[in-house]
Amino acid sequence: MDLIKAFTSEQLKTEVPQFKVGDTVRVYNRIKEGTRERIQLFEGTVIARRGGGISETFTVRRVAYGVGAEKTFPLHSPFVEKVEVTRKGKVRRAKLYYLRDRVGKYAKVKESI
Repeated sequence: MDLIKAFTSEQLKTEVPQFKVGDTVRVYNRIKEGTRERIQLFEGTVIARRGGGISETFTVRRVAYGVGAEKTFPLHSPFVEKVEVTRKGKVRRAKLYYLRDRVGKYAKVKESI
């Protein structure tokens, strides 16, 4: 057990970005295509955070061309280059799954000042 804990603590990122559910974030995701490597952006609202330690993940939702897309990113993954917070959201829930059913203006999260 101690060996597993030592291995996972070695893999943790030292600088973890500070963001909460409801924030709009820009995730810089490293993608490998054969021998090439590039960084792809995914910008949207954080609708969930779960887990702790090495297995902590967060889910980002965005609507592009009228179609909703969600991606779940491991927080401590080496493929997640960085997470930038573009705006802070004001929410009263830990999970924002109800945004999946909302369309247009009603799918927005109020900005905290």
